[in-house]
Amino acid sequence: MHIDGHFAFGLAVIEAIQLKVGQCLNPAEIARLKKKDQAQVAYERALRFLSYRPRSVSETHRYLSKKQFDAAAIDQVIARLSRADLLNDEDFARYWLENRDSFKPRGNRALRYELRQKGVADSIIDDLLIDYDEDDAARRAALSRVQKLARSHRDVQVLRSKLLAFLNRRGFSFSVARDTVDKLLAELSEDWTDTYD
Repeated sequence: MHIDGHFAFGLAVIEAIQLKVGQCLNPAEIARLKKKDQAQVAYERALRFLSYRPRSVSETHRYLSKKQFDAAAIDQVIARLSRADLLNDEDFARYWLENRDSFKPRGNRALRYELRQKGVADSIIDDLLIDYDEDDAARRAALSRVQKLARSHRDVQVLRSKLLAFLNRRGFSFSVARDTVDKLLAELSEDWTDTYD
């Protein structure tokens, strides 16, 4: 939009259509149009941000704040995205858990920490983690690691220590990590016995 022959600010097409060349606008109307423009620009930025992967409400709020949009525009955008079901913390948390479970299994402790960092409410995290099979996730995580470690470490105690540390870093409780490692090492020792007998 041009004011007095100089570019003042951009305007969404739907707003620009309502204006006429030479139309006089008072300062209140100009301020209203600027606010609408800022909200539209923030909305477009948020859509681009969401296009890479689902996001939490808190992540989107932080992103728009870093881009220096005012609080009113941010609240308007978040409400609009939520109404369109493009922003939903429960769906985001479910996506995050499924993604982690498929590619880098983690323990309840790590998942809870990550989701809290993303701004997901504890009640949503608690509901989703009820059905999370931490034992299975620990087994899959340990299996991916044990094959690498077993090639270079034949000492069972060293292998045990390294696997426990690995599972601990992945956020598994000590009891889950210990049980998983014990079972895997028992299976591994049977394989070693069969191989070298």
